[in-house]
Amino acid sequence: MFNVFTFDLAHFVQSLVALVVAFVLGTVIGYERQFRQRTAGLRTNTLVAVAAAAFVDMAFRLDGAGGAIRVASYVVSGVGFLGAGAIMKEGINVRGLNTAATLWGSAAVGAAAGVRQLDAALLCAILVLAANTLLRPLVNAINRQPISDRSSEVTWELHVVVDGEQQKHALALIDALLDQAQYPLGDMDIEPFGDDDVEITATLLATSANSAELERIARKLSTQNYIKQAFWNSSTME
Repeated sequence: MFNVFTFDLAHFVQSLVALVVAFVLGTVIGYERQFRQRTAGLRTNTLVAVAAAAFVDMAFRLDGAGGAIRVASYVVSGVGFLGAGAIMKEGINVRGLNTAATLWGSAAVGAAAGVRQLDAALLCAILVLAANTLLRPLVNAINRQPISDRSSEVTWELHVVVDGEQQKHALALIDALLDQAQYPLGDMDIEPFGDDDVEITATLLATSANSAELERIARKLSTQNYIKQAFWNSSTME
């Protein structure tokens, strides 16, 4: 029977290695999150990995593999609540889902280290990092692809008020800027605006758009003397 009051050097070394591995791998995962200024950064991911490793290691030493499995399930549930705190809703957008999933990944790394599965912990950490870094360009490329109007939940529009006589120049500039930003154009609508002006509405066919990039395009358009106003908006289809 395991005696909690007996110091066992072999068990201590095993626990030390498990916790250090969890600390190092959690730090690596957290560094990537901190570099991108996410809600749960370096310290949070490191603490999650170390805590998960400590809980599972404790259960493994006291109750064997069965205890470790039971505690690991509790860790998964507990980190779920922690991840919920990283999810924020801003208007029609939800942020923090990836950060919450990363916390689960850090917990998995720690749990694997806690049961001495150091190879699995290392592999899990590598795959979490790969998902957060290597897949980012692929996600951006997919999000810029045109989709069916019926399947689009969010419509992004660019509005430009321009002198009617300079309409052709404005259309050419809008098309060039959107093409440069790799935003496929779905529709272009032109309506009278006042006596001499027209309002051009460019509807984008993209599953997502970068608000900062659209703002940059609007500012670029506003610098032209013949453009009276330029702005963008997004709306949710019912």
